[in-house]
Amino acid sequence: MLGAIIGYIVGSRFERNNHKSKDFELFTDQCQFTDDTAMTVAIAKALLECNGDYTDLSNHAIRCMQEIGRKYPNAGYGQIFYLWLHKKAPDSYWSYGNGSAMRVSPVAYVAETEKECIALANAVTRVSHDHPEGMKGAAALATWGAFRGASKQIIRKVIENRYYILDFTIDEIRSKYRFDPSCQGSVPQAIEAFLESENFEDAIRIAVSLGGDSDTIAAITGGIAGAYYGVPDYLWETAIAYLPKDFLDIAEAFESIVPKPIKV
Repeated sequence: MLGAIIGYIVGSRFERNNHKSKDFELFTDQCQFTDDTAMTVAIAKALLECNGDYTDLSNHAIRCMQEIGRKYPNAGYGQIFYLWLHKKAPDSYWSYGNGSAMRVSPVAYVAETEKECIALANAVTRVSHDHPEGMKGAAALATWGAFRGASKQIIRKVIENRYYILDFTIDEIRSKYRFDPSCQGSVPQAIEAFLESENFEDAIRIAVSLGGDSDTIAAITGGIAGAYYGVPDYLWETAIAYLPKDFLDIAEAFESIVPKPIKV
């Protein structure tokens, strides 16, 4: 989850001002946390509240997303999701936006099996994004495999067999790639950015260099890369300055239930 949070922050200043190169400063005073960050933290909080029993995860997810979303109303939510955050009885709205993929990484750290990972991803996704494309769960499953030591070859094979054909490279599509907030138009690209990377920082740089919905793509890539490589201390220690205390408290509590050595 920490990798996703770093991706959001680093990519935040490039969402509407794309930078088609890997050469850039990771953190500046223009960086900030975004809606992606807030909702990822909300899902982590919902999982913590379940205390190992995820039968009511969907309701916990709704409550936590609304609680945190209302507390931080200017984080950059899409209009329809913003209205969803403020409804007394929110319903799903047949969305295939990448908002479902951006927030799902925490489930990969608590799921014990692939089947459970998919089920938990579905539980936190269907409450708003119930279109089949929004429900695919490719980002969650890629993160689950990365966290459990699957090779990149295996991760690629699973994604291509179940979800998307990754028949491109980032270099091939970079010049023509444009903003696409759909799952099908950004999740495959985010996964490919991870698969081409050499380390965690390189993964974030590749994702940002693609352009488009930079914070979300970098976050999805960062979530997978963080699970695979580990999150370098120097990056997390810098990212902390951009986060409110309640986000840090939730992240710390969540990391405590899924201990994993940090690798540089």
